[in-house]
Amino acid sequence: MCLGLPMTIVETDGVSGLCEFRGEQRRVSMLLLSNPPVGAFVLVNIDTAIRLLDEDEARLIASAIAGLEAALEGEESDRFFPDLIDREPQLPEHLRLD
Repeated sequence: MCLGLPMTIVETDGVSGLCEFRGEQRRVSMLLLSNPPVGAFVLVNIDTAIRLLDEDEARLIASAIAGLEAALEGEESDRFFPDLIDREPQLPEHLRLD
């Protein structure tokens, strides 16, 4: 399984960019995006920025990743998923069998 990381662009030349997530930096391909600016949030999968994220979406994805890490360590993870407190998770339309 591949997991997309919400990374912040630190520097870019239009073809590749240096991006950061939780203190780790890596150079990623920017070829799928239309020249995003330094400071923008991008979803990175297999060292390729695949789409732009807004700040709220980047924060929710980072929180979900922290929640998965907590669950794997046997720790309480509900606090990492505040958007699910008052509702059950729903499958996207294309995955529903009904």
